[in-house]
Amino acid sequence: AASNVNVLITGETGTGKELFASALHANSRRADKPFVPINCGAIPKELLESELFGHEKGAFTHAIRSRPGRFELADGGTIFLDEIGDISEETQLRLLRVLETREVLRVGGNRMYPVDVRVICASNKPLLQLVQAGLFRMDLYYRLSTFKLSVPPLRRRLEDIPILLDNLLKKYHCSIKDLSAPILECLRRYEWPGNVRELLA
Repeated sequence: AASNVNVLITGETGTGKELFASALHANSRRADKPFVPINCGAIPKELLESELFGHEKGAFTHAIRSRPGRFELADGGTIFLDEIGDISEETQLRLLRVLETREVLRVGGNRMYPVDVRVICASNKPLLQLVQAGLFRMDLYYRLSTFKLSVPPLRRRLEDIPILLDNLLKKYHCSIKDLSAPILECLRRYEWPGNVRELLA
């Protein structure tokens, strides 16, 4: 956390990758600066570049004013790029350029905006396999994965269930001690395909 290196977090959907990223930021020297998350897989590719890098007025239909992107908003802090494996080849190239130059070119613009941002990414897809399949740039992969952190599925860390539940139950003024042993044993035997997200739903 104290380092300034880029981090790639891998793990199944629902394992809590964004919480890990947030914890890294909160324990970094950038903690008093913004933590800006964006789910790259949830935004249409034609809009993603505008979200990441911003756009200038008139860059496309409905661009009635200039707007900074997430990189500019995260200046001095941390940007969290969730589901990084879903971005297009064109966006990969632009992202690589930002990482190399530490400058952002807004969509439709010609001015470079300097940014000082730590990048934390997450993927539920094996990025190295995407690289080998020619679907993800190798040079970008190595830029993003200076440090790799793998978050195991909940079924492989059953000892976390009581801790997670206790934290949840505090919202209802209860405690893990209020649950019977058979209930806890049943929870430990379940496979949790939805991981932590399913447990806390």
